[in-house]
Amino acid sequence: MTEREIIELGFISEEIREHDEDDTYYYALDVVDGITFITTTNDEIKDDEWYVEIFNTDPIIRFYDFQEIQGLINTLKNRIVK
Repeated sequence: MTEREIIELGFISEEIREHDEDDTYYYALDVVDGITFITTTNDEIKDDEWYVEIFNTDPIIRFYDFQEIQGLINTLKNRIVK
């Protein structure tokens, strides 16, 4: 999936500051408390191929396909009890 698709899904850029190096960032999306999606960092991207993981799972749950993660996010958001 592309960086543009990540942004289209509503992910927010989070900057990592390490010893005055180049700007390194990743994207994150909090669906609800306890369910956060994160991307890999921009310095690990090759050919604009991003992926999304559910934060802090064991084993790692990873998505490469825009439509899959979009569907999951929409399903979760539509099931929130207000």
